[in-house]
Amino acid sequence: MSSKNAIGVFDSGLGGLSAVREFLRVLPNEKIIYFGDTGRVPYGTRSRETINKYALQDARFLLDKNVKMVVAACGTVSSVAGNALEEALSVPYTGVVNPTCYTAARVTKNGRIGVIGTSATVNSHSYKLRLQKLDPALEVFEQACPLFVSLVENGIIHRDDQIVRLVVRRYLAELKENGVDTLILGCTHFPLLSEAVSDFMGEGATLIDSGRETALYAQKVLGEQGLLTEDTEIKTPEFFVSDTPEGFKSVAGLFLGRDMEHAVTQIDIEQY
Repeated sequence: MSSKNAIGVFDSGLGGLSAVREFLRVLPNEKIIYFGDTGRVPYGTRSRETINKYALQDARFLLDKNVKMVVAACGTVSSVAGNALEEALSVPYTGVVNPTCYTAARVTKNGRIGVIGTSATVNSHSYKLRLQKLDPALEVFEQACPLFVSLVENGIIHRDDQIVRLVVRRYLAELKENGVDTLILGCTHFPLLSEAVSDFMGEGATLIDSGRETALYAQKVLGEQGLLTEDTEIKTPEFFVSDTPEGFKSVAGLFLGRDMEHAVTQIDIEQY
């Protein structure tokens, strides 16, 4: 089977695998090709020019695999390079910002929405601008949570872990005080901390997982364009990275929520 039937998903590293997990649930008939730019992670602290350059290289690698859609499963890329990608790509594209904002705007009851993400995502105000375009009456509270990424990548995610609880409280206390009833997890690493975040925010706050919303949106776009795969044969996802596969494989299972028995191939992203 040609990968023309595949959906290409990329991220600066591992986080996008939490979106892949949702894609495999929502679109079980689709083949997924994933690229994690593990050699140049993190993107969240880099300049706009660098993020744009990396994002276009990542997308070109996926187009080389003949994918029918490109998904930036990365809050930073979606926030900073989304427009550049949309203009440059010949296939349908989505980032995580728009699908997530539509859902958050729909589910909030009190119009107070919190957004947590990397520094680049929060500094770009992409979620805030999009939400206020959807509904100018919405109040949006933003908070960068850079340590969340380190916690997740080191497997420190348990809701009862003292460090997790301290960092969650440190970052989210103000959002809680502001009475947000909807909280956007604006980085694909963050769903792995959702239990601890939910414990702290309380039952009154709905968490929005950007990976899940993006998978549902991709399903809609592919359906509208007649590009959904009918064939129900099981398709093995393919994984590519720009640094050694070993480190990736050890943590990947955590994000995917299942054993990482798939082959992981290292590629030279600079040639794109």
